[in-house]
Amino acid sequence: MLAIDASGTRAGIAVLAQDGAVAVKLFAPGRPGLIEALPPLLQQAVAGRRIAQVAVTIGPGSFTGLRTAISLAQGFAEAAGVPLLGVTVAESYAAAFPALHRPLWVAIRARRNRIFLIRDGAAEAFADADLPRTRQPVAVAGDAANEVAAVLAAAGGDVMLTNARRLDPVWVAHAALARQAAGLPAHAAQPVYVDPPEAKLPAAGLRPPPV
Repeated sequence: MLAIDASGTRAGIAVLAQDGAVAVKLFAPGRPGLIEALPPLLQQAVAGRRIAQVAVTIGPGSFTGLRTAISLAQGFAEAAGVPLLGVTVAESYAAAFPALHRPLWVAIRARRNRIFLIRDGAAEAFADADLPRTRQPVAVAGDAANEVAAVLAAAGGDVMLTNARRLDPVWVAHAALARQAAGLPAHAAQPVYVDPPEAKLPAAGLRPPPV
């Protein structure tokens, strides 16, 4: 299985052998230059290997990263004639803690003073000052886990801060395999957003195509 992730500040590609062993794992900065860096990384990862299926993170996360990774995964899967499996960021983090006996919150820094928080499979955006509290025992992962855990602890919450700050593409593969083992259908390989894209159409509309 080939697994691709570019949902956060670091992009990763991994290939798992049929016995589950990690055959290769490579990383690149999530930005800038992701569009140029990811295809050669993919080529290096799959060189000399027969890929049977592809898994890719669908979000939430970086707008550019998600679209880049998903487009690359779609193109590879189509050319290779293999299944393409969408996996959420929450499922991927959860795959890192298969024996965790408390709910896992995934906290992702969206931009300054704004955090995406994924709880019970649902993603919401919060200002730093408006982060929710809970007395329920929870664990926290993601690149904004420190901030969220501190808020929960200060409010007297029972919080466990995990060491999972950035996604590992191996977790993406494990999450996809877990869905298969449970008989669940794969998610469509389409990006999942919390906020709408910041890019806006020009006020005067798009320019007409050249003649």
